Order: sequence, then C-alpha cells, then structure tokens
Amino acid sequence: MNGILEIVNKLGPQRLVAMGAVTLALVGFFAFVMTKMSAPGMGVLFSDLPMADSNTIIRDLDAKGVKYELRQDGATILVPREQTTRLRMEFAGKGLPAGGNVGYEIFDKSDTFSATSFVQGINQLRALEGELSRTIKGLDRVQQARVHLAIPEKKLFDREKQEPRASIVLKVRGDLDAGQIRAIRHLVATAVQGLKPERVSIVDETGRLLADGAGNEADAAALAQDKQSGYERRLRGQVEEIVASIVGRGRARVQVAAEMDFNRVQQVTDNFDPESRVVRSTQTRTENQQSQEARDNQVSVAAELPGQTNNNQNAQQKDATQRNEEIVNYEISKTTRTEIIEAGRVKRLSVAVLVDGNYANGANGQPGYQPRTAEELERIAALVRSSIGFDRNRGDQVEVINLRFAEGVAPVEGKTPTMVEQLLALSKEDALRLVELTVFGILTLLVTLLVIRPLLRTMGIGGKDKKEVALAPPPLTGLSGVIAASGMGVGANGQPLALPAPGADGTPAAANSNQAMNANMIQHALQQGAIDHLGKIVQENPSESVAIVRQWIAQTR
Repeated sequence: MNGILEIVNKLGPQRLVAMGAVTLALVGFFAFVMTKMSAPGMGVLFSDLPMADSNTIIRDLDAKGVKYELRQDGATILVPREQTTRLRMEFAGKGLPAGGNVGYEIFDKSDTFSATSFVQGINQLRALEGELSRTIKGLDRVQQARVHLAIPEKKLFDREKQEPRASIVLKVRGDLDAGQIRAIRHLVATAVQGLKPERVSIVDETGRLLADGAGNEADAAALAQDKQSGYERRLRGQVEEIVASIVGRGRARVQVAAEMDFNRVQQVTDNFDPESRVVRSTQTRTENQQSQEARDNQVSVAAELPGQTNNNQNAQQKDATQRNEEIVNYEISKTTRTEIIEAGRVKRLSVAVLVDGNYANGANGQPGYQPRTAEELERIAALVRSSIGFDRNRGDQVEVINLRFAEGVAPVEGKTPTMVEQLLALSKEDALRLVELTVFGILTLLVTLLVIRPLLRTMGIGGKDKKEVALAPPPLTGLSGVIAASGMGVGANGQPLALPAPGADGTPAAANSNQAMNANMIQHALQQGAIDHLGKIVQENPSESVAIVRQWIAQTR
C-alpha cells in the first residue's frame, strides 16, 4: 500500500484526473462496441417509402414482433439482415409497398356490376396513371413520379378530334439528360392510345420545366441537336478506338463535326415511255341486217285466206347487209416512283485527329520525343476514312496531325482513384465501420500515452522520464564539496572521476617524479575520508541521495 500511495502521490492530481477521464472514455467505448457487436445486423427492408406505405408496414412489423429502425423520417425501414428476404416476400404478397399509387388492382375489390360507366372510366384512368408512375419510378435516378393524363371523351357527331395530353412530375436524384427525358416521354406516349411524345410535359420537384408538352418547334430543334450530338459521339468513339490501338491509349485526341440536314423530303416521279406500247383493250362489233320489200301493195281478202301465201312469195324482194367494227386501245408505259428522304441526312463530315509521337530512352537514360513519320500518319488517315464512311463527293475532310502533347510524357494507361473518390465510394456500413475503428485507435493511443506509459516509467520499467529528471532536486552542496575535496571530479555523465592531486607548488603530480609516492598516499587518505563523510551525508539525507543516484542512472542510459 505504501508503494501504491507513493506512486499516486508522484503522479499528481492532474495526471490522475486525465487517467480517470481516459479510462471512463475507454470503458464507454468498449461498452458501445460490445453492444454494437452483440446487436443483430440491420439491413434495409424498403427505402423511399411514402408515408402511407410506411405506416402500413410498421403496423405489420409491430404485430409480428419484428425489431426495426426508421431512417429519413420513416422513408427507410431497417430490419434484421437475416429476415429481410422473408419479409420482402411476405409484403410483396400483400401488394406492399404500393408506392402511393393505385394500379390495376383497383378492379380486384370493386363491384363492376353496380358501378356506372362514369365510375369505370375514372377507375381505368386512375389505374393507368398508377401503373405509369410505378414504371417511371423504376428507372434510374427517379425517386418519385406522378402522372396526370388528360384523355378527351369520344363524342358522337364531333368532327374536331382532340388529342390526349399528359403531365409528369418527377423527384430525381441529380439531373436527367436529354436522352432520359425523351425516353420517359416515349414511354408514356406508347402506353396511351393516340398520345404523341410532343404532348407530354415533364416537371421536376423544383418546378423546373424539363420538357414542354406544347409540341412547338423548340422540341424539334432539341431533338435534332441530340441526334446530331449522338452521331458525332458515336463516330468519335469509333475513331478513338481504332487510333488508340495504334498509338496507345490516351495518346490521341479526336473531334468530329457533322453537318446534317433535318428536312424531310418526299418525291413522286412519273415516267412515260412512248416507244413501249401495250394493248390495253380490244373491242370488236359485227352487225348483220336483212330486209324484204313487197312488189304488189294490194291487200285483199283472198290474199289473206289460208293457202294463199305461196301466191304472194314471189311478190317480195330480199336485201342483206353485214357490218364489222373493231376498236383497239393502246397504253403508253408509265413508271411512278415515290421516294421519301427522312430527316437526319449527313451532308458533310469533318474529322480532326491529333496524335502524340513516340517516346524512347536516350543515351542519358531520359525519355526523348520522336515524331511520327509521314507514312505512318497516312496509314492512320486511311483507317480513319474507312471507319467513318468517307465520301469525297459530298466534301468530307479528314486531317491527321502529329504534335507533341503538353504533358511531355506518355500518359498513364489507367486512372487510379484518389483517396477522396475512394472515401466517397464507401457505403454507409463501411463508413460507420471506419469511424468506429478510428475512434478505437485514438482511444487506444491516448490510454497508452497517458496511462500505461507513465505507470511503467514510475515503476522503473520504461525509459527515462524527462519531466521527472527536470524536476529532480539538485545535488547537495555538501556532497558536491566532499566529492571535490576528495579529488574526484564529476564528468559529463554525472559520475565521479578520479583526478590527480596537485603538488605543493601547484604542478601536477605526474610532473614531479620525486613526490609521486607521497601524492598517492595523500590522495588515498583524502578519498577514504571523503567516502566516510559521504556515507554520513547519505544516511542523513536518504531522499535527496536517492534522487541523485536516479539522475545518474537516467543519464547513463
């Protein structure tokens, strides 16, 4: 107990308070780590839930007695990781989460026999809007989606036909590019009969207009610009790939400029060939006509009596007429050609290729630059012309130039992600684990420096304690005087050194050979007396003597 109390007294109140604080912090940290390790691992059951679905799922989890955690104001629900798959299957069987939208399941619980046609139409519209919202929500970068459809009713005897329209409100993660916006518009347009993509308007959660549904010329111009940019991007990728296989990855820069015609042209051509005649129709007509004329025009009763006809036959004259008519119709050969030229024709291409030279080690071992030959540049240009479909008649141009890049050295093949990119790529679980390990390491270092190291030094196990050496009391004046009187000096390390006693004339003993023996005897006597006096002082001042000895031991280490 005396030794422990002595150690406590030497540590002082400041060190004791610091050691106690660090010890409590360490105990709390270990308790937190043990609690986290003993608790089951939590996994995400559902995320980005609307409030209605979240409330329904929480009530079901409470009824089953499953532990859960809520994040992001109830939008994310976490459950034990080993139960996530089973719970998702169970909730999927119940139609959860519904996503806040009603789909075609609205017809499962409705009474179709008692519902009117108006109610059926409203339910069909709600179901279509809900299904479209769910489909759009499944796309990347789309967090929430709301779809409104305006489908006009079909009326009898209505000559003017109204086109359907659609409005979409999106909550996105980041920004959507033009291609993704166009894809959403076409997705909705193809799902609704009679709806055109130009009639679909899209707005994000900040009120920013992403697509105008008025069908004006601005949409057509944006579509043409996107088509031209995509065509240039595709050609640039093809050229970069084929050039990089020759000069190396990252040693070529390619730019493509495409001049395109977005006018839609329809041409109808009729060709007549008079030399080529074809019988179209033939009409033939034949007429035969016979007539009889009587010589005696007298009519009597005797002539009309039976048996009197033979008498009148000689009195008639017969006339016969025959007529033939033929009509032949000829058709001249005719060729009709209809040609439709769609928008987006390439009128002219311009390709610029910049390649770096070769780098080789010189005589001094430093990399040197060597330009490429004209033959090599011509072969690269020939490959580029073949890859883009070069057409000299329409004015295409390809330029391949060799210049030294500004870096002056060969670029690195692959890009190594920086520390910041690696930290940003960590998941939430990895980030939490990293923070726990960092806190554990800091606490361990503090305990080692503030608790373990002072205890070891106090017990004499560790190295020298600079603070203790600096606070050690100075040597006693009497002790130093005794050492000096005995002819023993103190060296640089604090240890006593034996010095030759001076002679009577002040000269060293080594200079006077006649007095060497007497000097040795006198020095021995003085040393013996000093030792006795030193022992007496040590007995009278034990604590100061121990401090001086400790100082000597610390200096010799």
